[in-house]
Amino acid sequence: MTDTTGMLPVAEPKEIRRAWLREARADRRAFATMILLNALAAGAGLAPPWLLGRIVDTVKAHGGSRTVDRLTVAIVALAVIQFVLVKYAAEVGYRFGERTAARLREQFLDRALALPTSLLERAGTGDLTARATTDAGTVAAFLRDAAPNVLIAAVQALLILGAVLALSPVLGAVGVVSLSGIWFAVRWYLRRARTAYLAHGAANSRVAEMIDTTAAGARTIDALSLAEPRRAAAREATENARAAMYRTLALRTVLFPSLDISYLIPVVGVLVIGGLMINAGATTLGTVVAALLYLRQLSVPLDTILLSTEQLQSSAASFARLEGLAAAPRPRKITAQRPASDRIQITGVEFAYEAGRDVLRGITLDIQPGERLAIVGLSGAGKTTLGKLIAGLDVPRTGRVTVGGVSVAELPPAVLREHVALVTQEHHVFHGSLRDNLRVALPDATDAQFLEALRAVGATWAAALPDGLDTDLSGDGRALTGPQAQQLALARVILADPHTVILDEATALLDPTTARNTETSLLTVLKGRTVVAIAHRLHTARAADRIAVLADGELVEIGDHDTLVAAGNVYAALWRSWHAEDEAPSSKLRRDGPGSG
Repeated sequence: MTDTTGMLPVAEPKEIRRAWLREARADRRAFATMILLNALAAGAGLAPPWLLGRIVDTVKAHGGSRTVDRLTVAIVALAVIQFVLVKYAAEVGYRFGERTAARLREQFLDRALALPTSLLERAGTGDLTARATTDAGTVAAFLRDAAPNVLIAAVQALLILGAVLALSPVLGAVGVVSLSGIWFAVRWYLRRARTAYLAHGAANSRVAEMIDTTAAGARTIDALSLAEPRRAAAREATENARAAMYRTLALRTVLFPSLDISYLIPVVGVLVIGGLMINAGATTLGTVVAALLYLRQLSVPLDTILLSTEQLQSSAASFARLEGLAAAPRPRKITAQRPASDRIQITGVEFAYEAGRDVLRGITLDIQPGERLAIVGLSGAGKTTLGKLIAGLDVPRTGRVTVGGVSVAELPPAVLREHVALVTQEHHVFHGSLRDNLRVALPDATDAQFLEALRAVGATWAAALPDGLDTDLSGDGRALTGPQAQQLALARVILADPHTVILDEATALLDPTTARNTETSLLTVLKGRTVVAIAHRLHTARAADRIAVLADGELVEIGDHDTLVAAGNVYAALWRSWHAEDEAPSSKLRRDGPGSG
């Protein structure tokens, strides 16, 4: 398995071969039918050159016209049979290709959803997006269009070579040896093509990443006057992608002219050797004509195979990138155990995003069912990381995070979300109606439950939508604002009804008044459930049952607000600093606005 710097891994050639075989076995009936029909079609195409040779010999020997007529009718009949067989073989092949492409897309989606969040964050969305779109499309097009034709051509080429060798071993050997130039040209190309096409795919991923991050951070880029540096970076990424494409083009400009020349050599060789053999009485003119026709007929399937070599290499590189997700790090194993209670325990947890310094060190914490726990600390203390570990999005390097005695990292995603849900300021609005967006949290919910969840988070805008719950949120003019999308995400949490909710800046995009009202509503709705709040605004911490204070990745204090303030340590300093800013009007907007924390 090859790893690309900063990106997801790609599969090695032997793994790709196993994957192709796996897909063939998955639809083995269609695959076998396709091979059988292609073999029959190729067999039907073998007879006409031999029959034409018989016609030449018959005419040369002054045979009767009746024999020529019968041979001609046979040639026409075989051509019709071959046409019908090729038609049905292609139809079976296209269906096989479409089904296989659909399976590959589904496998890619399943594998992508199973990847650890930390890995996706390091890889970036551009690489994943390029694989899901460009690479998946390339593989699907190859399976749908080129693969059936290549298979047909391969069967035909093998049978034609067998036929010309059976017709005249000498002339067949001359033809085969003369075709060796093709082998050298293709070998030269294949040695260089995989590296070139993988580099092209990686360059396309960097372009996609550049476009995605630039679009996502457009406001920040504009506010900080970073447009020109981003343009320069985009130009560099685009130039690299173009240079990578030119390298693949350069390979093709060597391959294809070499093939054109290689096709002429066996024809010349058979003409020369065949002429000598006729003069020596070692063969007949009809045999030489038939051998020439076979070799010219061989150029058709070889053309199909060799002209598809470029598409095959491009597809193989794309398949390597798709299949690479199968070997991406998956530190979790799935258990069949079910949590025995709602108690969350964190024991000796250490965590690092990459090899080197740990972000969290020796964290031990016991969260009781129904408790409201606030996690506070300076920026970079590890608050968000700890929240992800509790939610099972990341796996500790050492130690365990359990719910009801079962490691959260080992619970199936569906089971885990019944127990723990993480809500951040990051959110997603799916294409579809408002009802569709809410149904993902609770498929069997009624409209009344949807509306109640929206009211609970203060989403009054939902009542003003033109089509209510049926309003298409992906249509023009229907896109939700950031605060509205965040309220939608909170409504999903209420519908999912987990016993533990982790709130990490879950109301950061809301204005201060709406944020406080939403938080109050949430606390009412979530009464009786465990709430872990990653507190970037300390008024949230003040209302908590307990406060866990992180500093430089370590748990340094824990207790209620009054106790920690009286202790005069880290939390007390944070409180005094925050309270002082709270008294300063100029800092209030900065603290309560979307950029807080």
